[in-house]
Amino acid sequence: MVTREPQLKRQVGLATAVAVIIGQVIGIGIFLVPAGMARAVGSPFWLLLIWLAIGFMTLCGALCYAELAARFPEAGGSYIYLREAYGNGVAFLYGWMVLLVLDPGLTAIFAVGLASYAGFLLPLSPAGSHALAIVTVLVIGLVTVLGTRVGTGFIRALTALKIGTLAFIIVFGFASGRGEIDNFRPFVTVPQDIFGALAGGIVGAFFAFAGWWEVTRMAGELRDPQRDIPRMLVLGVLALTIAYISTSAVFMYLVPLESAATDEAFAALAGEALFGPGGGAVFASIVIVSVVGTLFAYLTVSPRVYYAMAQDGLFFRSVGQPHARFGTPHRATMIQMVLASVLILTGTFDQILSYFFFVVVCFIALTVGGMFILRRRPFTGYRTPLYPLTPIVFLVLSVIVLFLVGMRNPVETLVGVGVVSLGIPVYRLFKLKKGSL
Repeated sequence: MVTREPQLKRQVGLATAVAVIIGQVIGIGIFLVPAGMARAVGSPFWLLLIWLAIGFMTLCGALCYAELAARFPEAGGSYIYLREAYGNGVAFLYGWMVLLVLDPGLTAIFAVGLASYAGFLLPLSPAGSHALAIVTVLVIGLVTVLGTRVGTGFIRALTALKIGTLAFIIVFGFASGRGEIDNFRPFVTVPQDIFGALAGGIVGAFFAFAGWWEVTRMAGELRDPQRDIPRMLVLGVLALTIAYISTSAVFMYLVPLESAATDEAFAALAGEALFGPGGGAVFASIVIVSVVGTLFAYLTVSPRVYYAMAQDGLFFRSVGQPHARFGTPHRATMIQMVLASVLILTGTFDQILSYFFFVVVCFIALTVGGMFILRRRPFTGYRTPLYPLTPIVFLVLSVIVLFLVGMRNPVETLVGVGVVSLGIPVYRLFKLKKGSL
């Protein structure tokens, strides 16, 4: 029997939870992904269709996660749901992946992205850029350690600023008349390689929405999880879908697709169209604000998985102890800070993360699939609408995404599966050390 450590305080409300999901998902990608997707599919119609399809898929997944989080309102998110549906072994493999690769890798990517955009505002050497990235991770991480209310306060403010800035870009972009409506013509074309075009667009859109499930890691800190979890996921996903469609539309209005060879060039041209010759610096400032908000969200919610693993005896026991004064998972947060800093110094995170996209989708699909097992247990709280259709739709679309990713990156897919499998002997070591779990 595993002895539980003291639990985290329930002090997070609905508005903060919605801010976390928006703040975490909307990062640099909203300024870069639409360009790559638009070039892949070749016309506004297919771009709109893909955004709506992946938004609908995400909503189905969010409704399923809402029931899972309502059933198990504990810190840890997917780790908890996998544990309850499939046992400690599968849950550990998920925790193993996010601990060593996914969370520190994404943290490193966002921090380095922030530093690269800071280079538009002040001269930075490669060493200075790395130093800025590491300092950013350490400072934001320490702020989140000082208290959940402190960290989430920053998230609320930065998310409000982020949404306000995006709204300004969208409204001003169309109202200024600085674009061309002809950029949307022809509205519908059929790409020569429609399979490859849709594959690139779907994978890009799924990546843009990736992370919506992470906010459930904070379920153990929500004041009223039964009521707030469904609301925060639905509101968050709807806001994300609207933001991505609107931003894609205004960027296409401002910049013809054929005039930009890369995603970065496309975003820079949009900035110049909006703000003139100094648009690069203004746009860089907007991106920096967006990424800071994303880093706050990641460093707030991600450590809850390692905390939950430690509470189950599947990680070092001390990591499962909240800070005596601040009530935060401080040791788990520091682990993520240190690993992200190491990845920033080595500069290998982009390549490393490319190996794990397939595995991440597998775990999320497994989590939603766990509903069919957990529905056998009595529960009187929130239930997913239109069950079993809702999880089936999500799982079918997830299989399509998995197929597309596996076909495009077979070597990376196999390597990612292999690395995650290395967690099996590590799990057995913890199991032997802690006894039967």
